[in-house]
Amino acid sequence: MKRGIKALCLALAVAGCGLSSTSLAAPSAGKAQVTQTRPDSADSKALTPGEKASQSEEGTVNINTATVDELAKAMNGVGKKKAQAIVSYREEHGPFKALEELKQVPGMGDSLVERNLPNLTL
Repeated sequence: MKRGIKALCLALAVAGCGLSSTSLAAPSAGKAQVTQTRPDSADSKALTPGEKASQSEEGTVNINTATVDELAKAMNGVGKKKAQAIVSYREEHGPFKALEELKQVPGMGDSLVERNLPNLTL
């Protein structure tokens, strides 16, 4: 009987060691706090007057001005290879007139384009 009670107490102590009210209320003074900043936040690189922004404040990317890296980062399911195909198509055929024209780019299927429409702009 004594061993059962000791085992139960030990199990409760181990399970509750990280859940005290003081550890949940505020972080320890000795621990560093990690904060994340968005790369497209207001304190990112400022544009000069002649420079065009390919990414707007809402997090959308302009398919007519974005670089390969910007397209790959902003589009779900699009890596550098498909992003390069978009840029190559744009350079060969001129700027996109409608977002749906992305479906003409080799490797860009209907579902991939539809999934990314909220992230894209002209």
